[in-house]
Amino acid sequence: MHKKNPIRLGQRIHLIDGFDLDVPDRTGTYVIDEEELTLIETGPSPSVKYVKKGLEQLGFSLAQVKYIIVTHIHLDHAGGAGLLVKECPHAKVVVHPKGKRHLINPKKLAAGARAIYGESFSELFDPIVPIAEERLLIKEDGDTLQIGPNCSLEFLDTPGHAKHHFSIYDPISNGMFTGDTVGIRYQQLINEGVGLFLPSTSPNQFSPHDMKSSIERMQKRNLSRIYFGHFGMTESPDKALRQVSEWLEIFMEEAEQVVDEEKGYDELSRRMLARVREYLRGKGIDDNHEVYILINLDMQVSALGIIDYYKKLKQ
Repeated sequence: MHKKNPIRLGQRIHLIDGFDLDVPDRTGTYVIDEEELTLIETGPSPSVKYVKKGLEQLGFSLAQVKYIIVTHIHLDHAGGAGLLVKECPHAKVVVHPKGKRHLINPKKLAAGARAIYGESFSELFDPIVPIAEERLLIKEDGDTLQIGPNCSLEFLDTPGHAKHHFSIYDPISNGMFTGDTVGIRYQQLINEGVGLFLPSTSPNQFSPHDMKSSIERMQKRNLSRIYFGHFGMTESPDKALRQVSEWLEIFMEEAEQVVDEEKGYDELSRRMLARVREYLRGKGIDDNHEVYILINLDMQVSALGIIDYYKKLKQ
């Protein structure tokens, strides 16, 4: 088991690394220390042991957890929710209305992930535990959740990455928990002084139009912070949002060409990776840098989602 202390992100927010894919700085669980102890994201089930250990290190018991919020129901964000809530007797799982049925019956969700991850599926995601309906709390666009005397979280419907995705605004830090809607932050590159924010366009509900709208909605909020599902926080939200928008355009341009040439997602993935590699070389990042373990996977999954989007356009 990996050892790492929770990361402090200010007075009342910590980030616990869930070692998703068995690597650090990939997926984490945010802990908001308010009167009603609140977690955002669980990661997949193999991450739950790290979440429990992190809570213990912060001095919290599982009985204190009141809300477990999942930005969307993809397994790397919410796969562990059923397992975790079983051990949190007073907690409710907060989910987008379009995600509810998949948490009650996760079979379809598991089948979709199994198709992408193949033989690695069990190791990465099992067990996927259904959640009883009475343990779920639905939040729609504009809804709020009072978690402390001075803290009312606000929920924004933010499709683009998935239709069952919301983002959560924290008024105290003027920050937004964005899941995957406005992209991925690579801590491995931040450690080298390089900020890279790439869109996450995985199948099967990716919509470039919706993603742009969600990004613009964030830009209008004049945020001080963005807390990413992958991974960690930026205090330069404008720069991050602008960069994600630019990369989305680059990826869609590459995709149009690949589709015109009647080639598939593997070719698109190769071209997207080449564009990112070229950019990072210009920033002094070596082609053998460990970050490429993640970027490689992200380009493959994102290419699948973009090609899927084009196939649907033709139907």
